Amino acid sequence: MHTVKQILVNKQFNEIWSITPDATVFDAIQSMADRRAGALLVMTGKNLEGIISERDYAREVILKGRSSKETLVKEIMSTSVISVPSSFTVNASLELMTNHHIRHLPIVDDGAVVGVLSLGDLVKDVISDQQSTIEQLQSYIRT
Repeated sequence: MHTVKQILVNKQFNEIWSITPDATVFDAIQSMADRRAGALLVMTGKNLEGIISERDYAREVILKGRSSKETLVKEIMSTSVISVPSSFTVNASLELMTNHHIRHLPIVDDGAVVGVLSLGDLVKDVISDQQSTIEQLQSYIRT
């Protein structure tokens, strides 16, 4: 079973996209749109403060009739950030994300953010691993 570190190493774009707590929600949404991302880490320097997602925007700004240009990220971000170390397995990470209904998982080693994985990143790895197993079994059956 793969670890999340193995996925991070192979991930094509492993930039850590973040925004500060004092930025506007409009700036956060613009940054997500520019990067085609569903969430951003909220960081002060290298310190992880929270996470803001499209879901936060929909629930806390749109549905409440707030202005995205006047609302600050710190007002709507999720502060109870669930993260895992890079040694975590893909399956354990998927289980954690499923149980907590989250789609983005910061990877933190020794207090430092080393990457972020989406639910899609993890599912893609599982599918690839299963496809490899199927091909090996098919090859074995043919011989």
